[in-house]
Amino acid sequence: MPGEGTPRPDGTERPVPEMSGAAGPGVSVPRCSIPRMSPPDFSDVLAAAARLEGVAHRTPVLTSRTADALTGARLYFKCENLQRGGAFKFRGAYNAIAALPEARRRAGVVAFSSGNHAQAMAYAASLLGVPAVIVMPSDAPASKVAATKGYGGEVVHYDRYTEDREAIGRRIAAERGSTLIPPYDHRDVIAGQGTAARELIEEVGELDVLLSCLGGGGLTAGSVLAAEAMAPRCAVWGVEPEAGDDGRRSLAEGRIVHIEVPRTLADGAQTQHLGELTFAILKRRAAGVAVVSDAALVSAMRFFAERMKLVVEPTGALAAAAAFTGAVPVAGLRVGVLISGGNVDLARYAALLQAH
Repeated sequence: MPGEGTPRPDGTERPVPEMSGAAGPGVSVPRCSIPRMSPPDFSDVLAAAARLEGVAHRTPVLTSRTADALTGARLYFKCENLQRGGAFKFRGAYNAIAALPEARRRAGVVAFSSGNHAQAMAYAASLLGVPAVIVMPSDAPASKVAATKGYGGEVVHYDRYTEDREAIGRRIAAERGSTLIPPYDHRDVIAGQGTAARELIEEVGELDVLLSCLGGGGLTAGSVLAAEAMAPRCAVWGVEPEAGDDGRRSLAEGRIVHIEVPRTLADGAQTQHLGELTFAILKRRAAGVAVVSDAALVSAMRFFAERMKLVVEPTGALAAAAAFTGAVPVAGLRVGVLISGGNVDLARYAALLQAH
């Protein structure tokens, strides 16, 4: 889903969307009709890296002899749980807002998210002096809601099982004349997320496999763009929770599959479908999509806590869980593992680890 007003490569501005539609019976209000975007390429990742230079953390890449012994592979963990805002999402959010023309920035931005994109948008907007409204589910982790508000975001709640967050976001953007920046299906968001894989490959050299959590596909699609340019033989895999395997089904069926909101510990992957842009990139180049159980996520979280002294949220453990369980075969290979985030309520975190 594209954001209006984003500059084209030639410097001209993409058209601002028309406003039309209705809010309910007998009430007519503006609704964003958002123009399509073309998928980004590696040049967009490089442009994003330039915008993020000195702003986003160049997060550390860690290794573990124990993890290598468990998998028979050489694993390189890119720790985006240590990124600003606690997750990789800061990269795409900052890049997307920074790429807007000044007039669009002044009008503010709107986002919808279960948590990490929400925090990232609020944080990035505060750094750039841009007003931000964030549509979040009423059951989002309290720590993520508190952080979003703490960064200056105006939070609007919705019921993730009965209401359409995209429709709510479009309505708010239309009413306020703001720019809607979705969590994954946006070329500048995808390009920003791709900078994490770019840094990883730049630091450790060519990889045989790169594992990424998969929700809407922004991180995995961005990783594909980086890998195909920097490590052409690298197989990029997305990893989903078992309860939300729409990505795996989409690649198998050659179309975007829509599902009900999955019930999983991985709240950051409770998406119902891939985006048009992310699907196009994954269909063209991704090696595949693997799935792991919630129990495997907790096991990976416990490993990170005990062996590597890292706090990792359930969604952030998806990629590692695929390596630890063999959902993606990695024995004998050099493997990049994107730890996507570490934003988790400490009480819930402790309860999960204790129950495991």
